[in-house]
This record gives sequence, C-alpha cells and structure tokens, in this order.
Amino acid sequence: MSHLVEVTVPELSESVQSAALLEWRKGVGEAVARDEVLAELETDKVILEVAAPAAGILREIRVPAGGEARAGDVLAIVDTRNMPMAERRDGPATAVSPVAAPTGEFLPPRLRGRESASPAPPSRTEHAIRPPSPADCPPCPPPVAEDGRIERREPMSRLRQRVAERLKEAQNTAALLTTFNEIDMRPVMELRKRFQERFQQEHGVKLGFMSFFVKAVCQALKEYPQVNASLDGHDIVYHDYYDIGVAVSSERGLVVPVLRQADRMTFAGIERQIADFSHRANSLELTLEDLEGGTFTISNGGVFGSLLSTPILNPPQSGVLGLHRIQDRPVAENGQVVIRPMMYVALTYDHRLIDGREAVGFLRMVKEALEDPARLLLEL
Repeated sequence: MSHLVEVTVPELSESVQSAALLEWRKGVGEAVARDEVLAELETDKVILEVAAPAAGILREIRVPAGGEARAGDVLAIVDTRNMPMAERRDGPATAVSPVAAPTGEFLPPRLRGRESASPAPPSRTEHAIRPPSPADCPPCPPPVAEDGRIERREPMSRLRQRVAERLKEAQNTAALLTTFNEIDMRPVMELRKRFQERFQQEHGVKLGFMSFFVKAVCQALKEYPQVNASLDGHDIVYHDYYDIGVAVSSERGLVVPVLRQADRMTFAGIERQIADFSHRANSLELTLEDLEGGTFTISNGGVFGSLLSTPILNPPQSGVLGLHRIQDRPVAENGQVVIRPMMYVALTYDHRLIDGREAVGFLRMVKEALEDPARLLLEL
C-alpha cells in the first residue's frame, strides 16, 4: 500500500460545479490525525470541512486558499510512513459540517466555533450544520479612518453572495404580493394555559403556539392548493403533501428545518419534532435532509419582537406566512372596546400563481382556525 494518501474534494450536489477553498487549518510538514479537519470548502449552497483520510504528515498542498476545485480534485497529499497500520487509512477524505444556505430573512451566524482542532469523528451519513461566519471570509484590510470616521470593507462570502442572488431572483422572477390580517390569540392562549401541565406530563414537551399554526396552515393549504403549489416553466406543480418549513431558534442562530407530512402529525408530534430540531441544532446534529425541500414556510419574526413585516418567498415555494409579536391592543367586540392579545400575520405569495381571492381566503381561514382552535382538533 502506498504511503502517500490523497485528500480529495468530496462529491458535490448535482447543481454545484465547483467549490472555493476558504482556508487550510494545517500547513505543509505538520502532523495530522485521522478525521482531523484539514480545510474548508465553500460552494453556492454549503460549507464543507474536509477531514484527513489517514494519520500522517501533510506533505503537499495542491490547491491554495482562495483556489477553486471540483469534485474528485486532489487538494493535498498526506504521508503515512511510520504510522500504525490501523491509523493509516479509513477510506477517502470525508467532508463534514455542510452549511445549508439560509432562506428568507434567516441569515444565521456560525453554529459552531473552532473550539477544537480535532473534533470527534463525524457520522458517515449525517452531517452537522455549521452556518457561516465572518471567519469564513479572507482576512479584511485594516479599518481606514478619515476625518475621524471609520469605514471597514470586507468581501462577501460565496455563500452570502448566493443567498443574495436567490433573494433577488425571487423578487425579479415572482410577482410578490403581501396580504395582512390579525388574529385574536386569546382562545389559543387560554387553551394552552388550561392543558399545558397535563400536555407536558403526557407528552414530555410543552404545548407551544407553532403547533397550532402548523395545523391551521395545513388545513388552509388543503382548501387552497395553489398556495402549496409551485411553478415549473409553464406548468403548475401541485403538491399533495404538506412539508412545512419552521424556523427554530438555537443558542447560536436560526435554522429552518422541514416538518415532513405535517398534516399527518399530532400536536404532540409537531412539538416533539420542533423540540428535537432545536436540540439537534444546538448539538450540531441537523442534516441537510432536515433543511431541504418544503412546500410552504412559516417565518416567526415575533420571537424577536417584530410587530409587522413582509416575509420573502423561498423559491420555488409560492407562499410564506409571517408571524409577529403578540401585543395587547384595543379592539371592537360586540360593540364594546376591549383589550385582546392580538397578532398581525402576513402572507407573501406569488401572484403569478395565486390570485388575491385565494391568498385572502387562505389567511382568513388560518385566522378563523386560531380564533376557534376546537376546529383544528375536529378538522373543521
């Protein structure tokens, strides 16, 4: 067996042709351990950490930082001479920590820092999510001060450029329109208060607001299938399944994993899945599969205090629901002015596919379901 082991670019997705090498964590002549991260690659969609396929000495770097490489290209050579046979080789270089490109207004910071140069060996089939940070960009020039004012200039990462392109593409391609409504959240809040303790004891998870919205959205999508559809050229693709993307907050940022077949899930199942997403986001166990796809998205800016906003589509989806802060406001009820916990909701949709009547009807149906949550349980 040759003592020279190639470190190669892993297989990339079909839509990705090449990757940029962001940085080398090891230099020529340095010792490396098997599965130790050697370099970081950035594509239009993900950032990959390339691990050493064997323990040895890094003898040669063939693609410098800032260079381009394609799947299968040799990045470096590791010399395994004088290393124990058990440590010499463990298959080709493994790529770990892909970063899914954020969608909509969610542009998360890095979920994992550089606490350790030798992370534990990653799973061979599932990879952790590590959103990009400024550290992923080349070093920036020092600040330039003029007349007491300071400016800083730093290049956009390739991933950030792709996000910008996708958002602008959505604006340039889709006929974006937003319709608004408001929801009296008192019925849901009272129901949660009434059953929270029992629900938590029975299912081991808290009853949150998101499960109500997911159930309401699925019901409304069944009534208005255009909102769950997408355009493919001159064809309308109707999805007879309901994969709902839901924002999950973690200690290190936001990700938007997808609830598969959400219409078939119970309230407890939805809450458990969201809790699991949150846990795995913090423990770096989310996979690209968790984040891919989705037929509709729910964006909750209210957790950050947003009172009103216009969410942007995640192509090729045709609709996104924006949730906002619950705030006590005076409203008219039976001829009287009363104080109620109100939430503004916003539906941004592609007007090429969805007419105003369908969009307004969809949002009204979501409102009615939340203001009479028994309908969600009875599927009325």
